[in-house]
Amino acid sequence: MAKLRLFLTQNPSKRAAAHRAMAKAALFADSSTRTRLKRYNHHIDKAQQLEARLTDTQRQGASA
Repeated sequence: MAKLRLFLTQNPSKRAAAHRAMAKAALFADSSTRTRLKRYNHHIDKAQQLEARLTDTQRQGASA
C-alpha cells in the first residue's frame, strides 16, 4: 500500500512517462494481441489524461 501511495504523489509528468513506458512494455508482453492492445491503449489514455491535466494546471498558473 505504501508503494501505491508514493506513486500517486509523483510529479504528473513523471507519471505520464511511466504510463508511456508501461504502454510500450505491454506491446511486448507474453499475452494475446487483444490483451496487449487493451493494456497499451489504457496506459496511453492515462498518460494523455495526465499531460492534459498538467497543461491545464500550467495555464491556470500562468493566467493567475
